[in-house]
Amino acid sequence: MLLLHGMYSACNKLDFVIIYITIYFTDAKTGQYRFSACLMIFIDIARDRKDTDMDFDIDLWIKKYMTKLQKLFGLRLRFAGLQGSYGRGEATASSDIDVVVILDKADTADLSAYSTMLDTLPCRENICGFISGYKELISWESSDLFQFYYDTLPLLGSLDFLLPFIKKEDVYRAVSIGACNIYHTCGHNMVHEKDFEILKGLYKSAAFTVQAIYWCRTGEYIKKKSELIEMVGQPEKDILLSGMILKSQPDLNRDDFELLSGRLFNWASEVIVEYRAGAL
Repeated sequence: MLLLHGMYSACNKLDFVIIYITIYFTDAKTGQYRFSACLMIFIDIARDRKDTDMDFDIDLWIKKYMTKLQKLFGLRLRFAGLQGSYGRGEATASSDIDVVVILDKADTADLSAYSTMLDTLPCRENICGFISGYKELISWESSDLFQFYYDTLPLLGSLDFLLPFIKKEDVYRAVSIGACNIYHTCGHNMVHEKDFEILKGLYKSAAFTVQAIYWCRTGEYIKKKSELIEMVGQPEKDILLSGMILKSQPDLNRDDFELLSGRLFNWASEVIVEYRAGAL
Protein backbone atom coordinates (compact mmCIF):
# COMPACT_ATOMS: atom_id res chain seq x y z
CA MET A 1 0.00 0.00 0.00
CA LEU A 2 1.25 3.45 -0.84
CA LEU A 3 0.08 6.47 1.11
CA LEU A 4 0.98 9.98 0.15
CA HIS A 5 0.78 12.78 2.65
CA GLY A 6 1.22 16.19 1.05
CA MET A 7 1.63 19.73 2.17
CA TYR A 8 1.27 22.68 -0.17
CA SER A 9 2.59 26.13 0.42
CA ALA A 10 2.37 29.23 -1.73
CA CYS A 11 5.16 31.53 -0.68
CA ASN A 12 6.09 35.18 -1.19
CA LYS A 13 2.79 36.06 -2.84
CA LEU A 14 3.25 33.29 -5.41
CA ASP A 15 6.92 34.01 -6.00
CA PHE A 16 7.31 30.27 -5.61
CA VAL A 17 5.21 27.19 -4.90
CA ILE A 18 6.31 24.23 -2.82
CA ILE A 19 4.70 20.79 -2.81
CA TYR A 20 6.04 18.65 0.02
CA ILE A 21 5.18 14.95 0.08
CA THR A 22 5.98 12.21 2.60
CA ILE A 23 5.73 8.66 1.26
CA TYR A 24 4.77 5.61 3.34
CA PHE A 25 5.17 2.01 2.14
CA THR A 26 3.78 -1.19 3.64
CA ASP A 27 5.79 -4.32 2.85
CA ALA A 28 3.56 -7.42 2.73
CA LYS A 29 6.46 -9.81 3.54
CA THR A 30 8.16 -8.05 6.41
CA GLY A 31 5.19 -6.25 7.90
CA GLN A 32 4.70 -2.56 8.15
CA TYR A 33 7.63 -0.52 7.00
CA ARG A 34 7.81 3.22 6.81
CA PHE A 35 9.94 4.92 4.23
CA SER A 36 9.89 8.66 4.67
CA ALA A 37 11.01 10.66 1.70
CA CYS A 38 10.61 14.19 0.63
CA LEU A 39 9.44 14.73 -2.89
CA MET A 40 9.71 18.43 -3.36
CA ILE A 41 8.48 20.34 -6.34
CA PHE A 42 9.82 23.84 -6.15
CA ILE A 43 8.43 26.14 -8.80
CA ASP A 44 10.08 29.52 -8.89
CA ILE A 45 7.45 31.67 -10.55
CA ALA A 46 9.28 34.90 -9.98
CA ARG A 47 12.32 33.66 -11.88
CA ASP A 48 10.31 33.07 -15.04
CA ARG A 49 8.21 36.20 -15.04
CA LYS A 50 8.94 39.81 -15.79
CA ASP A 51 9.84 41.72 -12.67
CA THR A 52 6.91 44.09 -12.98
CA ASP A 53 6.54 44.68 -9.24
CA MET A 54 9.98 46.25 -8.86
CA ASP A 55 10.30 49.95 -9.50
CA PHE A 56 13.97 49.89 -10.47
CA ASP A 57 16.54 47.80 -12.31
CA ILE A 58 19.15 46.39 -9.90
CA ASP A 59 21.81 46.26 -12.63
CA LEU A 60 21.34 49.96 -13.40
CA TRP A 61 21.34 50.72 -9.69
CA ILE A 62 24.65 48.90 -9.26
CA LYS A 63 26.19 50.87 -12.13
CA LYS A 64 25.20 54.15 -10.48
CA TYR A 65 26.38 52.90 -7.10
CA MET A 66 29.78 51.73 -8.35
CA THR A 67 30.39 54.96 -10.28
CA LYS A 68 29.73 57.06 -7.18
CA LEU A 69 31.64 54.68 -4.90
CA GLN A 70 34.78 54.70 -7.04
CA LYS A 71 34.61 58.47 -7.40
CA LEU A 72 34.35 58.81 -3.61
CA PHE A 73 37.15 56.45 -2.55
CA GLY A 74 39.29 56.05 -5.68
CA LEU A 75 42.27 53.71 -5.28
CA ARG A 76 41.48 53.29 -1.58
CA LEU A 77 38.65 50.95 -2.55
CA ARG A 78 39.93 47.39 -2.16
CA PHE A 79 36.67 45.51 -2.73
CA ALA A 80 32.95 46.01 -3.35
CA GLY A 81 30.33 43.28 -3.33
CA LEU A 82 26.68 42.35 -3.01
CA GLN A 83 25.20 40.10 -0.33
CA GLY A 84 21.76 38.88 0.67
CA SER A 85 18.91 38.03 -1.64
CA TYR A 86 20.21 40.18 -4.50
CA GLY A 87 23.57 38.44 -4.30
CA ARG A 88 21.81 35.05 -4.38
CA GLY A 89 19.43 36.02 -7.18
CA GLU A 90 16.39 35.56 -4.91
CA ALA A 91 15.33 39.18 -4.37
CA THR A 92 11.77 40.45 -4.21
CA ALA A 93 10.48 44.01 -4.37
CA SER A 94 10.90 44.43 -0.61
CA SER A 95 14.44 43.02 -0.40
CA ASP A 96 17.30 45.02 1.08
CA ILE A 97 20.20 46.01 -1.14
CA ASP A 98 23.04 44.60 0.94
CA VAL A 99 26.38 46.01 -0.22
CA VAL A 100 29.92 45.38 1.06
CA VAL A 101 32.74 47.93 0.93
CA ILE A 102 36.34 47.20 1.94
CA LEU A 103 38.75 50.16 2.06
CA ASP A 104 42.48 50.34 2.73
CA LYS A 105 41.35 51.69 6.10
CA ALA A 106 38.07 53.12 7.35
CA ASP A 107 37.55 56.00 9.76
CA THR A 108 34.49 57.94 10.90
CA ALA A 109 34.95 60.54 8.17
CA ASP A 110 34.75 57.74 5.59
CA LEU A 111 31.54 56.45 7.16
CA SER A 112 30.00 59.91 7.03
CA ALA A 113 31.03 60.48 3.41
CA TYR A 114 29.74 57.06 2.41
CA SER A 115 26.39 57.68 4.09
CA THR A 116 26.05 61.01 2.29
CA MET A 117 26.80 59.33 -1.03
CA LEU A 118 24.16 56.66 -0.40
CA ASP A 119 21.60 59.40 0.25
CA THR A 120 21.88 60.39 -3.42
CA LEU A 121 20.88 56.94 -4.69
CA PRO A 122 17.39 55.53 -5.41
CA CYS A 123 15.81 53.21 -2.84
CA ARG A 124 17.91 54.65 -0.02
CA GLU A 125 15.60 53.10 2.57
CA ASN A 126 16.48 49.61 1.30
CA ILE A 127 20.26 50.06 1.28
CA CYS A 128 22.23 48.35 4.03
CA GLY A 129 25.47 46.43 4.33
CA PHE A 130 29.00 46.38 5.70
CA ILE A 131 31.96 48.76 5.40
CA SER A 132 35.36 47.96 6.85
CA GLY A 133 39.07 48.55 6.66
CA TYR A 134 41.29 45.82 5.21
CA LYS A 135 43.28 45.13 8.39
CA GLU A 136 40.13 44.84 10.50
CA LEU A 137 38.65 42.31 8.08
CA ILE A 138 41.68 39.99 7.97
CA SER A 139 41.74 40.14 11.78
CA TRP A 140 38.03 39.24 12.05
CA GLU A 141 36.67 36.17 13.84
CA SER A 142 37.41 33.37 11.35
CA SER A 143 34.10 31.56 11.85
CA ASP A 144 32.32 34.70 10.60
CA LEU A 145 34.61 35.03 7.58
CA PHE A 146 33.39 31.72 6.13
CA GLN A 147 29.85 32.97 5.53
CA PHE A 148 31.10 36.42 4.56
CA TYR A 149 33.36 35.00 1.85
CA TYR A 150 30.89 32.57 0.28
CA ASP A 151 27.79 34.76 0.51
CA THR A 152 29.35 37.84 -1.12
CA LEU A 153 29.07 38.40 -4.88
CA PRO A 154 32.07 40.46 -6.05
CA LEU A 155 31.38 43.70 -7.92
CA LEU A 156 34.97 44.96 -7.77
CA GLY A 157 38.04 43.01 -6.70
CA SER A 158 38.15 39.64 -4.92
CA LEU A 159 37.86 38.30 -1.38
CA ASP A 160 40.29 35.46 -2.07
CA PHE A 161 42.74 37.11 0.32
CA LEU A 162 40.49 35.80 3.11
CA LEU A 163 40.88 32.12 2.21
CA PRO A 164 44.11 31.55 4.22
CA PHE A 165 42.22 32.71 7.31
CA ILE A 166 39.33 30.23 6.89
CA LYS A 167 40.03 26.67 8.08
CA LYS A 168 37.69 23.70 8.30
CA GLU A 169 37.59 23.95 12.08
CA ASP A 170 36.39 27.56 11.67
CA VAL A 171 33.38 26.36 9.67
CA TYR A 172 32.57 23.74 12.31
CA ARG A 173 32.78 26.48 14.92
CA ALA A 174 30.43 28.62 12.80
CA VAL A 175 27.89 25.78 12.89
CA SER A 176 28.30 25.35 16.64
CA ILE A 177 28.01 29.06 17.41
CA GLY A 178 25.03 29.45 15.06
CA ALA A 179 23.18 26.52 16.63
CA CYS A 180 23.91 27.73 20.19
CA ASN A 181 22.57 31.20 19.39
CA ILE A 182 19.44 29.77 17.79
CA TYR A 183 18.84 27.38 20.70
CA HIS A 184 19.24 30.10 23.34
CA THR A 185 17.13 32.74 21.57
CA CYS A 186 14.44 30.29 20.48
CA GLY A 187 14.03 28.98 24.02
CA HIS A 188 13.88 32.53 25.39
CA ASN A 189 11.30 33.49 22.77
CA MET A 190 9.10 30.48 23.54
CA VAL A 191 9.09 31.26 27.26
CA HIS A 192 9.10 35.06 27.32
CA GLU A 193 8.59 37.06 24.12
CA LYS A 194 6.42 34.70 22.05
CA ASP A 195 7.20 36.87 19.02
CA PHE A 196 6.71 35.66 15.44
CA GLU A 197 9.21 38.21 14.09
CA ILE A 198 11.94 36.87 16.35
CA LEU A 199 11.11 33.36 15.16
CA LYS A 200 11.33 34.47 11.53
CA GLY A 201 14.76 35.93 12.20
CA LEU A 202 15.88 32.69 13.83
CA TYR A 203 14.79 30.63 10.84
CA LYS A 204 16.72 33.02 8.60
CA SER A 205 19.81 32.44 10.75
CA ALA A 206 19.16 28.70 10.64
CA ALA A 207 19.37 28.77 6.84
CA PHE A 208 22.94 30.10 7.10
CA THR A 209 23.76 27.36 9.60
CA VAL A 210 22.35 24.76 7.21
CA GLN A 211 24.61 26.13 4.46
CA ALA A 212 27.61 25.69 6.76
CA ILE A 213 26.50 22.16 7.74
CA TYR A 214 26.24 21.19 4.08
CA TRP A 215 29.72 22.61 3.44
CA CYS A 216 31.13 20.59 6.36
CA ARG A 217 29.64 17.40 4.91
CA THR A 218 30.43 17.98 1.23
CA GLY A 219 32.90 20.86 0.84
CA GLU A 220 30.32 22.62 -1.35
CA TYR A 221 28.60 25.93 -0.59
CA ILE A 222 25.14 26.41 -2.09
CA LYS A 223 23.83 29.97 -2.02
CA LYS A 224 20.24 29.55 -3.13
CA LYS A 225 17.76 28.02 -0.70
CA SER A 226 15.77 26.62 -3.62
CA GLU A 227 18.83 24.56 -4.59
CA LEU A 228 20.04 23.82 -1.06
CA ILE A 229 16.70 22.37 0.01
CA GLU A 230 17.00 19.67 -2.65
CA MET A 231 20.45 18.58 -1.44
CA VAL A 232 20.28 18.44 2.37
CA GLY A 233 18.97 15.69 4.64
CA GLN A 234 15.47 15.55 6.03
CA PRO A 235 16.07 17.52 9.29
CA GLU A 236 17.64 20.45 7.43
CA LYS A 237 15.05 20.18 4.68
CA ASP A 238 12.30 20.59 7.28
CA ILE A 239 14.04 23.65 8.74
CA LEU A 240 14.42 25.37 5.37
CA LEU A 241 10.84 24.60 4.38
CA SER A 242 9.46 25.80 7.71
CA GLY A 243 11.38 29.06 7.33
CA MET A 244 9.86 29.62 3.90
CA ILE A 245 6.36 28.95 5.17
CA LEU A 246 6.85 31.24 8.17
CA LYS A 247 8.10 34.04 5.94
CA SER A 248 5.23 33.77 3.48
CA GLN A 249 2.22 33.31 5.78
CA PRO A 250 1.64 36.21 8.21
CA ASP A 251 -1.62 34.80 9.58
CA LEU A 252 -0.15 31.84 11.48
CA ASN A 253 -1.72 31.15 14.88
CA ARG A 254 -0.32 30.35 18.32
CA ASP A 255 -0.33 26.60 17.66
CA ASP A 256 1.77 27.22 14.56
CA PHE A 257 4.16 29.29 16.67
CA GLU A 258 4.59 26.46 19.17
CA LEU A 259 5.06 23.86 16.42
CA LEU A 260 7.62 25.86 14.43
CA SER A 261 9.46 26.99 17.56
CA GLY A 262 9.67 23.47 18.90
CA ARG A 263 10.94 22.14 15.58
CA LEU A 264 13.70 24.74 15.46
CA PHE A 265 14.62 24.33 19.14
CA ASN A 266 14.94 20.54 18.85
CA TRP A 267 16.95 20.78 15.62
CA ALA A 268 19.37 23.29 17.17
CA SER A 269 19.78 20.98 20.17
CA GLU A 270 20.87 18.09 17.94
CA VAL A 271 23.26 20.30 15.97
CA ILE A 272 24.89 21.61 19.16
CA VAL A 273 25.69 18.07 20.31
CA GLU A 274 26.98 16.97 16.90
CA TYR A 275 29.17 20.02 16.32
CA ARG A 276 30.11 20.80 19.94
CA ALA A 277 32.88 23.40 20.30
CA GLY A 278 33.82 23.07 16.62
CA ALA A 279 34.98 19.48 17.09
CA LEU A 280 35.97 17.71 13.87
